[in-house]
Amino acid sequence: MKRLNQLLLANKAWASEIVEEDPGYFTRQTGGQTPEFLWIGCSDSRVSAEQITQTQPGGMFIHRNVANLVDEADLNLMSVLQYAVDVLKVRHIILCGHYGCGGLMATLNGGTSGPVARWLRGAGAVLDAHRDEIARQPSEEARVNRFVEINVRDQLLKLARTAIVRDAWARGQALFLNGWVYDLRDGRLKPLMAIDADTAIDEVGAPAQVLLPTPG
Repeated sequence: MKRLNQLLLANKAWASEIVEEDPGYFTRQTGGQTPEFLWIGCSDSRVSAEQITQTQPGGMFIHRNVANLVDEADLNLMSVLQYAVDVLKVRHIILCGHYGCGGLMATLNGGTSGPVARWLRGAGAVLDAHRDEIARQPSEEARVNRFVEINVRDQLLKLARTAIVRDAWARGQALFLNGWVYDLRDGRLKPLMAIDADTAIDEVGAPAQVLLPTPG
């Protein structure tokens, strides 16, 4: 309870400080949102999208799930995507993984059960499709990190093939898909690939080792 109460006290102090510095801050927040970015990232507590990009509230619409997977059967993700693209008219979608991803470690090593195991079937499909490329990496860390990169690539391709994204491009909406990886070791974001309305998706679907750099 002590730690929980500390969160409430910290919130109170934060709100008071904000009002002191900018009396109109919260009034502006009630006026609606016009974010330029949709962030699809991992649920990992160490990867805070707004913190690592220094984005102010209202600038980024956010969806997070374990291992930053794209699944058209996931109504949560698809609702976020539809609202962001069709209503908010975001210009950029950033799909961001992170090196050392626990969900992908679990996919490589097994041992999960229940909802987590079912959810990670999407990551398992990526592993099955690229097992040889991942297995060639020289260490466990390198295998996980290569898996992270390949997963970002494959999830971005799945995103590009959703009806929501394809319909936006068909009507001429400016929408750009970006695949990034966050490095916990140095706090840096690393762009891996980008897709827009003019990208030949089938060509982007070439072997992953042609498209993605080795971490380092």
